[in-house]
Amino acid sequence: MLDLPLDAHFELRLNAASRLWRSLEHRPLGTHHLALPALKQRQLILALRALDGWQQGNSYRQIGQGLFGSDRIAGPGWKTDDLRSRTIRLVKLGRRLMSFRCRALFRKGRRRNDSS
Repeated sequence: MLDLPLDAHFELRLNAASRLWRSLEHRPLGTHHLALPALKQRQLILALRALDGWQQGNSYRQIGQGLFGSDRIAGPGWKTDDLRSRTIRLVKLGRRLMSFRCRALFRKGRRRNDSS
């Protein structure tokens, strides 16, 4: 028998208990309900890489070349290139993650004011 308190973390505990039961039954665990989708994972990885480049003093062009490859970065058209805008957005996202101390990575599906 398993008792789960009905509190702010009930859903997390229920999912963990379900995965434990599947494990004991030698069944596939499935994906964890807090797992980020692949595209979101890729975006966060790129944002953190862009942040690293920005912190090292690289220009947006250099960061873009590091993220997307030198061959994809247009020469004279860089100022109007979509990859430039994307690079800037990734740096801004990386800076926000740094300022929030990456809490946003672990807060999927939870309300901001959950304190318990």
